[in-house]
Amino acid sequence: MAIDDRHEATARSFLSCVTEVARLLGLGNGAEVPEARRARHLAHAARKSLLKGTGLSEEYFAPLMAAAVYDPDPSFCLWFVEPAVYAFGRRRVMAALVDCLRLGTNTERAGAVRAWYCAHVPLRADRSSAYGHTGVRDSALDEAEDIEHAWLEVSMQVFAESTDLRIRHGVLLYLPTSRVAYPPHLHELFDTTLVSARADPDQHIRRWAAAAVDSTL
Repeated sequence: MAIDDRHEATARSFLSCVTEVARLLGLGNGAEVPEARRARHLAHAARKSLLKGTGLSEEYFAPLMAAAVYDPDPSFCLWFVEPAVYAFGRRRVMAALVDCLRLGTNTERAGAVRAWYCAHVPLRADRSSAYGHTGVRDSALDEAEDIEHAWLEVSMQVFAESTDLRIRHGVLLYLPTSRVAYPPHLHELFDTTLVSARADPDQHIRRWAAAAVDSTL
């Protein structure tokens, strides 16, 4: 698929996703706004409602994650990730992104990488009413060390399997260059990834490998 066609398809998918979020919030479909600006218009309208909500029901989770993944602008996918993290927990959001990276299309994988950064958003009781009146949050909602490890593992697997340079660059972005940053059960996979990256024809990938080699010296 040509780059322009891919971007157009992503834009259509994003509009569909954000329209569903707006529908759940009772915000209408934005039909009065030109289609080229409709998705961002609906996203902006949804932003305030999502953070104001005292709680989001289960039916919101999949549309929010889809909108986050298909949002083509990395500056704005936070608008969907943040309320999902508040309402459903960082652990569940990150687990969904790991699954998307593992099983998604190239477009979805690229979106998962963008959203992964946003999933680390700091949480504050005064930021969202999802905390409720007590201002206390169940810590289990946000315990995600094992999910972080799963992301590292799947990222290295995707790097090895993918032929899409954009995806390979994307997953390397969140792979630490130090071996000690990985749990012991991933050390062998890290070593394999490093050997492959060191011999890769792409200079950006080799640069990551050089940084990784330096960090082990």
